[in-house]
Amino acid sequence: MADKKLKLHFGKVSIIALVVFAVLLAVDLILKHFEVEDSWNFVVIKNFIWVESGHRNTGSAFSLFADKVWGRIFLVTLSVILICALCAAFVLLPERFVVLKIAIAMIVSGAFGNLVDRLIFGYVRDFVWVNMLFTSACCNFADFFIVFGTIAAIADFLFLNEWAFIPLTRTAKEAREREKQRENEEKDGQND
Repeated sequence: MADKKLKLHFGKVSIIALVVFAVLLAVDLILKHFEVEDSWNFVVIKNFIWVESGHRNTGSAFSLFADKVWGRIFLVTLSVILICALCAAFVLLPERFVVLKIAIAMIVSGAFGNLVDRLIFGYVRDFVWVNMLFTSACCNFADFFIVFGTIAAIADFLFLNEWAFIPLTRTAKEAREREKQRENEEKDGQND
């Protein structure tokens, strides 16, 4: 059996994804700065999205762990571990996984933006309210980047890339066919 070594993949797609990361991180931190400086309060879409300055979240989504003494340490530690794991996945993924690399860049930019807030202020600066089906949530652009990046990664895994569960693209379908052919060849080899 051949010894497989991990190979780092860093090319044009990775550079584009890093630019996406830097731009999104800058957007998040700049918007948080101006929200604090200018005390924003306005409606974006009536009864659905509005901006209200001054909300600070010491916890995670929906203020989870906000009332725990150890909550901040736990969230900072978890953020660092997840960011490191995603960065490792990013450099190990071949360049052909464009959507997944961009999705990882989005998720890491959001996680990093909120991590900066937690380390500097001890809380995350939230200011965008979104009315959902059964509740309202206050969040920031970093949270949007995490959510949209996660949705893109899930869609890529489910439908788009060569590992897709339900292949919808030509690339995914061709990869599925190659995998079936390889399995059939292995079965034939075992039967001989």
